[in-house]
Amino acid sequence: MTISAIESIYTDQLPPMYDKDEAKSLALLAVQHVCDLTKNYILLHKSHEITLKEETSLIRILDELRFGVPLQYVLGEADFYGLRFKVNSSVLIPRPETEELVFWALDSVKRDPELGINVIDIGTGSGCIPIAIKKNLPEAEVSACDISHEAIEVAINNAVLNQTEVHFFHADILSPRFTLLPLTFNLIISNPPYITDSEKRQMHKNVLEHEPHTALFVPDDNPLLFYNSIADFAAKHLSSKGLLFLEINEAMGREAENMLHSKGFNTEHKKDINGKDRMIKAWLN
Repeated sequence: MTISAIESIYTDQLPPMYDKDEAKSLALLAVQHVCDLTKNYILLHKSHEITLKEETSLIRILDELRFGVPLQYVLGEADFYGLRFKVNSSVLIPRPETEELVFWALDSVKRDPELGINVIDIGTGSGCIPIAIKKNLPEAEVSACDISHEAIEVAINNAVLNQTEVHFFHADILSPRFTLLPLTFNLIISNPPYITDSEKRQMHKNVLEHEPHTALFVPDDNPLLFYNSIADFAAKHLSSKGLLFLEINEAMGREAENMLHSKGFNTEHKKDINGKDRMIKAWLN
Protein backbone atom coordinates (compact mmCIF):
# COMPACT_ATOMS: atom_id res chain seq x y z
CA MET A 1 0.00 0.00 0.00
CA THR A 2 1.21 3.53 -0.80
CA ILE A 3 1.13 6.72 1.24
CA SER A 4 -1.41 8.06 -1.24
CA ALA A 5 -3.70 5.10 -0.56
CA ILE A 6 -3.47 5.64 3.22
CA GLU A 7 -4.35 9.29 2.73
CA SER A 8 -7.43 8.28 0.74
CA ILE A 9 -8.52 5.80 3.42
CA TYR A 10 -8.24 8.49 6.11
CA THR A 11 -10.21 11.06 4.10
CA ASP A 12 -12.91 8.49 3.25
CA GLN A 13 -13.33 6.93 6.68
CA LEU A 14 -12.84 9.74 9.21
CA PRO A 15 -16.17 11.13 10.51
CA PRO A 16 -17.62 14.46 9.29
CA MET A 17 -16.20 16.39 12.25
CA TYR A 18 -12.91 16.26 10.31
CA ASP A 19 -13.03 18.10 6.99
CA LYS A 20 -11.02 16.80 4.05
CA ASP A 21 -7.99 19.00 4.66
CA GLU A 22 -7.87 18.07 8.36
CA ALA A 23 -8.16 14.37 7.47
CA LYS A 24 -5.23 14.71 5.07
CA SER A 25 -3.24 16.50 7.75
CA LEU A 26 -3.96 13.72 10.27
CA ALA A 27 -2.89 11.10 7.73
CA LEU A 28 0.34 12.99 7.11
CA LEU A 29 1.14 13.21 10.82
CA ALA A 30 0.31 9.54 11.35
CA VAL A 31 2.58 8.48 8.48
CA GLN A 32 5.38 10.70 9.81
CA HIS A 33 5.12 9.02 13.19
CA VAL A 34 4.70 5.40 12.09
CA CYS A 35 7.05 5.38 9.11
CA ASP A 36 9.64 7.81 10.55
CA LEU A 37 9.55 9.95 7.41
CA THR A 38 9.84 13.72 7.09
CA LYS A 39 6.92 15.86 6.02
CA ASN A 40 8.73 16.99 2.87
CA TYR A 41 9.55 13.42 1.87
CA ILE A 42 5.94 12.33 2.28
CA LEU A 43 4.63 15.25 0.22
CA LEU A 44 7.07 14.47 -2.60
CA HIS A 45 6.77 10.67 -2.51
CA LYS A 46 3.08 9.80 -2.26
CA SER A 47 3.82 6.57 -4.16
CA HIS A 48 6.17 5.37 -1.40
CA GLU A 49 5.27 1.80 -0.42
CA ILE A 50 4.68 1.20 3.27
CA THR A 51 5.20 -2.14 4.97
CA LEU A 52 2.39 -4.37 6.20
CA LYS A 53 3.41 -3.63 9.80
CA GLU A 54 3.24 0.11 9.13
CA GLU A 55 -0.12 -0.27 7.40
CA THR A 56 -1.51 -2.15 10.41
CA SER A 57 -0.33 0.59 12.77
CA LEU A 58 -1.84 3.31 10.60
CA ILE A 59 -5.20 1.57 10.47
CA ARG A 60 -5.17 1.15 14.26
CA ILE A 61 -4.56 4.89 14.59
CA LEU A 62 -7.43 5.56 12.20
CA ASP A 63 -9.74 3.40 14.31
CA GLU A 64 -9.02 5.49 17.41
CA LEU A 65 -9.45 8.73 15.49
CA ARG A 66 -12.86 7.54 14.33
CA PHE A 67 -13.88 7.36 18.00
CA GLY A 68 -12.81 10.97 18.50
CA VAL A 69 -9.52 10.37 20.32
CA PRO A 70 -7.17 13.28 19.45
CA LEU A 71 -4.20 12.19 17.33
CA GLN A 72 -1.70 13.47 19.90
CA TYR A 73 -3.19 11.16 22.54
CA VAL A 74 -3.20 8.26 20.09
CA LEU A 75 0.47 8.84 19.32
CA GLY A 76 1.28 9.76 22.92
CA GLU A 77 3.21 12.85 21.86
CA ALA A 78 2.88 16.39 20.54
CA ASP A 79 5.19 19.06 19.16
CA PHE A 80 5.54 22.45 20.85
CA TYR A 81 8.04 25.22 20.14
CA GLY A 82 10.25 22.86 18.15
CA LEU A 83 10.33 20.29 20.95
CA ARG A 84 8.65 16.91 21.41
CA PHE A 85 6.41 16.31 24.44
CA LYS A 86 4.76 13.19 25.79
CA VAL A 87 1.04 13.73 26.37
CA ASN A 88 -1.88 11.73 27.74
CA SER A 89 -5.40 12.45 28.95
CA SER A 90 -4.04 13.95 32.19
CA VAL A 91 -2.74 17.03 30.33
CA LEU A 92 -3.95 19.38 27.63
CA ILE A 93 -2.56 19.02 24.15
CA PRO A 94 -0.19 22.00 23.59
CA ARG A 95 -1.75 24.61 21.27
CA PRO A 96 -0.19 26.96 18.68
CA GLU A 97 -1.55 30.04 20.48
CA THR A 98 0.38 29.01 23.58
CA GLU A 99 3.52 28.91 21.44
CA GLU A 100 2.77 32.53 20.57
CA LEU A 101 2.53 33.38 24.27
CA VAL A 102 5.92 31.77 24.90
CA PHE A 103 7.41 33.62 21.92
CA TRP A 104 6.12 36.95 23.27
CA ALA A 105 7.57 36.24 26.70
CA LEU A 106 10.95 35.17 25.32
CA ASP A 107 11.07 38.15 22.97
CA SER A 108 10.41 40.49 25.91
CA VAL A 109 13.20 38.87 27.90
CA LYS A 110 15.63 39.21 25.02
CA ARG A 111 14.84 42.94 24.88
CA ASP A 112 15.57 43.24 28.61
CA PRO A 113 17.86 40.38 29.75
CA GLU A 114 17.25 41.17 33.44
CA LEU A 115 13.75 39.68 33.12
CA GLY A 116 14.78 36.09 32.50
CA ILE A 117 16.48 35.23 35.77
CA ASN A 118 13.66 33.59 37.74
CA VAL A 119 10.55 32.19 36.03
CA ILE A 120 7.40 30.40 37.20
CA ASP A 121 4.60 28.82 35.15
CA ILE A 122 1.26 28.39 36.93
CA GLY A 123 -0.89 25.45 35.81
CA THR A 124 1.84 23.79 33.80
CA GLY A 125 0.08 20.67 32.47
CA SER A 126 2.54 18.85 30.20
CA GLY A 127 5.29 21.31 31.15
CA CYS A 128 5.49 22.65 27.62
CA ILE A 129 5.71 26.33 28.64
CA PRO A 130 8.50 26.16 31.26
CA ILE A 131 10.48 23.56 29.31
CA ALA A 132 10.37 25.69 26.15
CA ILE A 133 11.44 28.74 28.17
CA LYS A 134 14.28 26.87 29.87
CA LYS A 135 15.45 25.45 26.53
CA ASN A 136 15.68 28.98 25.14
CA LEU A 137 16.92 30.61 28.36
CA PRO A 138 19.28 27.99 29.79
CA GLU A 139 20.61 30.44 32.39
CA ALA A 140 17.14 31.01 33.89
CA GLU A 141 15.85 29.41 37.08
CA VAL A 142 12.51 27.92 36.03
CA SER A 143 9.74 26.52 38.24
CA ALA A 144 6.23 25.32 37.48
CA CYS A 145 3.22 24.07 39.43
CA ASP A 146 -0.05 22.28 38.81
CA ILE A 147 -2.95 21.02 40.91
CA SER A 148 -2.79 17.61 39.20
CA HIS A 149 -0.25 15.08 40.48
CA GLU A 150 -0.66 13.17 37.21
CA ALA A 151 0.19 16.29 35.19
CA ILE A 152 3.29 16.92 37.30
CA GLU A 153 4.46 13.38 36.56
CA VAL A 154 4.02 13.97 32.81
CA ALA A 155 5.84 17.32 33.05
CA ILE A 156 8.80 15.83 34.93
CA ASN A 157 9.14 13.13 32.27
CA ASN A 158 9.04 15.79 29.56
CA ALA A 159 11.80 17.77 31.25
CA VAL A 160 13.96 14.64 31.22
CA LEU A 161 13.03 13.95 27.59
CA ASN A 162 14.06 17.46 26.56
CA GLN A 163 17.13 17.56 28.81
CA THR A 164 16.02 20.62 30.77
CA GLU A 165 16.14 21.36 34.48
CA VAL A 166 12.78 22.66 35.69
CA HIS A 167 11.51 22.51 39.28
CA PHE A 168 7.96 21.11 39.22
CA PHE A 169 5.77 21.06 42.31
CA HIS A 170 2.16 20.38 43.25
CA ALA A 171 0.10 23.44 44.23
CA ASP A 172 -3.39 24.91 43.97
CA ILE A 173 -3.32 28.57 42.91
CA LEU A 174 -6.91 28.94 44.16
CA SER A 175 -6.00 27.95 47.70
CA PRO A 176 -5.78 30.95 50.09
CA ARG A 177 -2.88 29.16 51.76
CA PHE A 178 -0.78 29.04 48.60
CA THR A 179 2.22 31.33 48.85
CA LEU A 180 5.89 31.21 47.93
CA LEU A 181 6.98 34.23 49.96
CA PRO A 182 9.63 35.56 50.14
CA LEU A 183 10.40 34.38 46.58
CA THR A 184 10.09 36.86 43.72
CA PHE A 185 10.02 36.17 39.99
CA ASN A 186 11.06 38.21 37.01
CA LEU A 187 8.65 36.33 34.77
CA ILE A 188 5.30 34.78 35.72
CA ILE A 189 3.41 33.02 32.95
CA SER A 190 0.20 31.03 32.80
CA ASN A 191 -2.32 29.44 30.47
CA PRO A 192 -5.06 28.79 33.05
CA PRO A 193 -8.55 27.36 32.54
CA TYR A 194 -10.65 30.01 30.79
CA ILE A 195 -13.44 28.36 28.77
CA THR A 196 -16.83 28.98 30.37
CA ASP A 197 -19.25 26.12 30.95
CA SER A 198 -21.71 27.61 28.45
CA GLU A 199 -19.07 27.46 25.71
CA LYS A 200 -18.83 23.67 25.95
CA ARG A 201 -21.51 23.12 23.32
CA GLN A 202 -19.37 24.97 20.75
CA MET A 203 -16.40 22.70 21.29
CA HIS A 204 -15.15 19.76 19.29
CA LYS A 205 -16.25 16.35 20.56
CA ASN A 206 -12.68 15.06 20.79
CA VAL A 207 -11.76 17.87 23.20
CA LEU A 208 -14.82 17.46 25.41
CA GLU A 209 -14.54 13.69 25.71
CA HIS A 210 -10.79 13.31 26.08
CA GLU A 211 -8.98 16.39 27.42
CA PRO A 212 -9.00 17.13 31.20
CA HIS A 213 -11.92 19.39 32.11
CA THR A 214 -10.16 20.78 35.17
CA ALA A 215 -7.60 22.36 32.84
CA LEU A 216 -10.24 23.82 30.52
CA PHE A 217 -13.41 25.09 32.17
CA VAL A 218 -14.52 27.80 34.58
CA PRO A 219 -18.01 28.68 35.88
CA ASP A 220 -20.11 31.09 33.82
CA ASP A 221 -20.57 33.30 36.88
CA ASN A 222 -16.82 33.53 37.60
CA PRO A 223 -14.89 33.36 34.32
CA LEU A 224 -11.86 35.18 35.77
CA LEU A 225 -11.58 32.77 38.68
CA PHE A 226 -7.98 31.77 37.97
CA TYR A 227 -6.87 35.17 36.68
CA ASN A 228 -7.85 36.84 39.94
CA SER A 229 -5.76 34.38 41.94
CA ILE A 230 -2.81 34.61 39.55
CA ALA A 231 -2.95 38.42 39.66
CA ASP A 232 -2.98 38.36 43.48
CA PHE A 233 -0.01 35.98 43.42
CA ALA A 234 1.84 38.21 40.94
CA ALA A 235 1.17 41.32 43.01
CA LYS A 236 3.09 39.68 45.87
CA HIS A 237 5.73 37.76 43.94
CA LEU A 238 6.56 39.78 40.82
CA SER A 239 9.85 41.69 40.95
CA SER A 240 9.86 45.45 40.43
CA LYS A 241 10.71 45.11 36.73
CA GLY A 242 9.00 41.75 36.25
CA LEU A 243 6.36 40.76 33.73
CA LEU A 244 3.22 38.65 33.89
CA PHE A 245 2.07 36.84 30.73
CA LEU A 246 -1.39 35.31 30.42
CA GLU A 247 -3.23 33.40 27.73
CA ILE A 248 -6.87 34.49 27.78
CA ASN A 249 -10.33 33.72 26.48
CA GLU A 250 -10.79 35.94 23.42
CA ALA A 251 -14.19 37.03 24.75
CA MET A 252 -12.85 38.10 28.16
CA GLY A 253 -9.87 40.28 27.23
CA ARG A 254 -11.34 43.60 28.34
CA GLU A 255 -12.64 42.14 31.61
CA ALA A 256 -9.25 40.55 32.32
CA GLU A 257 -7.40 43.81 31.68
CA ASN A 258 -9.84 45.80 33.84
CA MET A 259 -9.34 43.33 36.67
CA LEU A 260 -5.56 43.65 36.36
CA HIS A 261 -5.80 47.45 36.32
CA SER A 262 -7.84 47.33 39.52
CA LYS A 263 -5.01 45.42 41.18
CA GLY A 264 -2.34 47.95 40.18
CA PHE A 265 -1.08 46.49 36.91
CA ASN A 266 -0.43 48.13 33.57
CA THR A 267 -1.34 45.93 30.63
CA GLU A 268 -0.78 45.31 26.96
CA HIS A 269 -2.84 42.83 24.94
CA LYS A 270 -1.91 41.02 21.76
CA LYS A 271 -3.80 39.13 19.08
CA ASP A 272 -2.83 35.65 17.97
CA ILE A 273 -2.10 34.65 14.37
CA ASN A 274 -5.86 34.32 13.77
CA GLY A 275 -6.56 37.87 14.90
CA LYS A 276 -8.10 36.88 18.25
CA ASP A 277 -7.32 38.62 21.54
CA ARG A 278 -5.51 35.78 23.29
CA MET A 279 -2.60 37.23 25.27
CA ILE A 280 -1.96 39.84 27.94
CA LYS A 281 1.31 41.18 29.26
CA ALA A 282 1.11 42.95 32.62
CA TRP A 283 3.48 44.73 34.95
CA LEU A 284 3.14 46.57 38.23
CA ASN A 285 2.97 50.38 38.38
